[in-house]
Amino acid sequence: MFKYIINGGKPLSGEVNISGAKNAAVAIVAATILCDEPCILENVPDISDTAICSKILKEMGAEVKYTNKNTMYVDPRNIRNPVVPDELARTMRASSYFLGILLGRFHEAFVAMPGGCDLGDRPIDQHIKAFNALGAKDEIVNGTVHVKADDLIGNQIYFDFITVGGTINAMFASVKSKGLTIIENAAKEPHIVDVANFLNSMGADIRGAGTDVIKVRGVDYLKGITYGIIPDQIEAGTYMVAAAATKGNVLIKNVIPKHLESITANLRKMGVTVEEFDESVRVSADGPLMKTNVKTMPHPGFPTDMQPQLSALLTIADGTSIVTDDIFDNRFRYVGELRKMGADITVKDKVAIIQGVEKLKGAPVKATDLRAGAALIIAGLSADGVTEIGDIYHIERGYECVDEKLVELGADIKRVYIQSKDSIAMGG
Repeated sequence: MFKYIINGGKPLSGEVNISGAKNAAVAIVAATILCDEPCILENVPDISDTAICSKILKEMGAEVKYTNKNTMYVDPRNIRNPVVPDELARTMRASSYFLGILLGRFHEAFVAMPGGCDLGDRPIDQHIKAFNALGAKDEIVNGTVHVKADDLIGNQIYFDFITVGGTINAMFASVKSKGLTIIENAAKEPHIVDVANFLNSMGADIRGAGTDVIKVRGVDYLKGITYGIIPDQIEAGTYMVAAAATKGNVLIKNVIPKHLESITANLRKMGVTVEEFDESVRVSADGPLMKTNVKTMPHPGFPTDMQPQLSALLTIADGTSIVTDDIFDNRFRYVGELRKMGADITVKDKVAIIQGVEKLKGAPVKATDLRAGAALIIAGLSADGVTEIGDIYHIERGYECVDEKLVELGADIKRVYIQSKDSIAMGG
């Protein structure tokens, strides 16, 4: 198994280029199935989740080729069956998108209940509600979701609560339906806008993405295009926080500063300097970090996917900070790992009370999920001594070459293979 070994205490300095957005890429790569011609996708992040998506496409019959590590050619025309291989579907949350995509193309889909990070109960009932509104029936057989419709007819869809995945799946299922679909209480995240822009570039008729009402008028044909995926706001935010935690000075390039506004605002409240340019931001910190209170919210509020990283920063801020995250049940599972490094954090229900300490200390820890892993990297970079992070496969689901990028910024981090005790016992 691989681990990251970090010798902390070194300020980050220099420039880093942000990769394509993981949350947009997993949806857009899968959505090529809806296209009636081949597509070329640019700025695809080289991460395990997109690799799984491309493997699913190949196993379903699509032709998938990489012209370089971030450019993908997909010809979906030979896909014949609306069935996603079970073992692949169960490895990531985004496999749920195949339900809406295959329903949109074939009027039927078979997809195993999705996997991904263990963040508590993340039901797909709102996705199913959208499919039902369009005329589909559903059943679950042996852990596989089966949805089917004789015809998909445009209708009004109202989500009981804001759901990013449900909003995207509603667009996928309705893009080739008959008539007009109105999606109300829609999520507004940047990657939802990117997915809509991708579909519209192929000839879809989607209006209102980025607002709480999206209107989709069904079309019969989607043409092949070349499309570039937006930069990853969460990767950018992670490097912003890492720069602050190490008292560094980093220019973060290939970003959309507007997407980072809530992250920037919280860093500035902590005394961090953030300068915005057209397609980059510079983050520097040389004074004491100040406490702040944070509550995660749907976009344009502070993203839940940045909560663990900012919490890691707050562990070394002056004073007591309060972090509230009621979007996912298990978002604070990483707290026990930070405590091993000397953090003073108390969790009650969905609130973390963080008392800042002068310094964290390196320790052996494990990534409990993708963003928790990023938080541990930030903690390790700022800590005294050596931090050893296990279960880094979580991190590599969403961060392209994170160790290489950090080394370029002056960090002392290595990705090393460590033989497990189990494999040693078996002679492996």
